[in-house]
Amino acid sequence: MKTMKIEGNYCRLEIGSILEGGFQAYLKTFENQKIVILVDENTHDYCLEYLITSFPELERAEIMLLPCGEENKVMEVCFQVWQAFTEYHVERKDLVINLGGGVVTDMGGFIASIFKRGLTFVHVPTSLLGMVDAAIGGKNGIDLDGYKNQLGTITQPACVFIDSGFLATLPGEEIFNGYAEMLKHALIGDITLWEEIRHIQSEEELIQQEVIVKAIRVKTNIIEQDPLEGGLRKKLNFGHTVGHALESYFFQSTPISHGHAVALGMIAESYISMKRNLLTKESYKEIESTIIRSFPMIELQAEDVSQVISLMYQDKKNEEGQIRSCLLDGIGSCMYDQEVKEEEIGESLFHLTLLFNL
Repeated sequence: MKTMKIEGNYCRLEIGSILEGGFQAYLKTFENQKIVILVDENTHDYCLEYLITSFPELERAEIMLLPCGEENKVMEVCFQVWQAFTEYHVERKDLVINLGGGVVTDMGGFIASIFKRGLTFVHVPTSLLGMVDAAIGGKNGIDLDGYKNQLGTITQPACVFIDSGFLATLPGEEIFNGYAEMLKHALIGDITLWEEIRHIQSEEELIQQEVIVKAIRVKTNIIEQDPLEGGLRKKLNFGHTVGHALESYFFQSTPISHGHAVALGMIAESYISMKRNLLTKESYKEIESTIIRSFPMIELQAEDVSQVISLMYQDKKNEEGQIRSCLLDGIGSCMYDQEVKEEEIGESLFHLTLLFNL
């Protein structure tokens, strides 16, 4: 499949081989400016050499290494990078390239959007989750006191260059992290995509470019209508109210990945949707069985449930002290800004434990 472009007022993406698209021409526009590449340990070892050797314009780039992992998506690391920018005399017309998965694009975008009131930056996502979700839409952020993405900006990258060839560097479980977000996109906005991807069993099927493009289009279509999350864009948070709380809760003991947490969150929020008679039992069972096939369930005790719920009160989608969530009113259709009660959340979390014990 040839390189294709998705261009709108708020999203500019190229999907295909980075060698055949517009990346090199874009770099040439910065031939008189500094270029900084932000990487983590993984992309430094597995992706950086390929990028630099493929594009002579990057031989002079300054490489800055971010520590791996969600636990390092914090202000202390940002300060270190900003200090390095200052020492390197980075100016507003210089370019930052964020080469990595969701943590790198989240943090790199935040770092660039804050420094000197905003540097130009592009994303080159190297994970499936980054390609279909994290790198798209201009949300940049870091964690605070263990709470997910409490500090951030909405600043669009100049472009996102998506080359599925980078996925060859990933272990299988990382591929399925991205699958969770692809399922989310289908559930909130594309029943045809849901029917196509819910039977996928292998990483090879997941990383086909045409499948990636379909998942991306759900998100870009929403962002073009609501770039600043005033309303419609909130649909993209389906699975994340419960998911972020679970991710934060398990972080200190047995961490689970973001994709895994979102998958669990989608079951819980779909369960609440069913209990409210918004979603049929048949549709719920279809969602549940699809997610169980690819993601392990978890076991929660009563004290765990109460702590997970308490974490939800820090969710940035909340209003007037109420926990707000997205709920499904059908496969491919989502309602946002729905108040959910502690009792409903607790029941959905206990249901996850029942699934663990099956």
